[in-house]
Amino acid sequence: MFFPYRDDNPTFTIPYVTIGLIVLNVLIFLIISAGGIRMYRFSVINYGLIPVELVHLQNFDPSTAIPPVANLITALFIHGGFLHLAGNMWFLWIFGDNVEDRLGHFRYLIFYILAGIAASLLHVAFFPESTAPVIGASGAISGVLGAYAVLYPHARVRTFVFIFFFFTTIMVPAAIFIGIWILFQVVSGLLSLGTAGSGGVAWFAHLGGFLFGLYGLRLFTGKKTLLRQAD
Repeated sequence: MFFPYRDDNPTFTIPYVTIGLIVLNVLIFLIISAGGIRMYRFSVINYGLIPVELVHLQNFDPSTAIPPVANLITALFIHGGFLHLAGNMWFLWIFGDNVEDRLGHFRYLIFYILAGIAASLLHVAFFPESTAPVIGASGAISGVLGAYAVLYPHARVRTFVFIFFFFTTIMVPAAIFIGIWILFQVVSGLLSLGTAGSGGVAWFAHLGGFLFGLYGLRLFTGKKTLLRQAD
């Protein structure tokens, strides 16, 4: 098991959007948590993305107030528990500031939202009849990782490594760290195909966001600039 705790990649601007996204996610989590299990269930059903509802553009629960298309965005700000939230926000903090620094605040925000949408759409493509709600910022953050891999492949990521009772820290090039991470997502996604999207981790959402980060980044910055930055 490995887990990043920082990168050696300085930024030159204050990451207002990354900070704002983290604060917003935490506030929403605290509000939902304060309401107990009933509030949590209400939030997941009403604001989580349910694939079969998006495919048919119809809310199957009559109490749901917003259309399924809107859930492509609202689902990005709901988390299933403290560890789910903490893991996502930690990755966003480590990798998001550099991508925001490179794209600029507004373009980064649009990129983040579109990566989250792309992530959800790939999950829906694989599990179109699933009734299990999809929640969390993982897909959007996977897009940030994809962009980081393109922009800063040689940046060093300081990483905790746990192997049974052995513990150490190492420095890993970002391309290798993120490459190992996405390989795990692909393998886990393939293994999940037999579950028919009944619940658990939306692995293909992670893959969808990552692919958007890799190939959609050029929509936000020029190809020549990308090549120069990656050198």
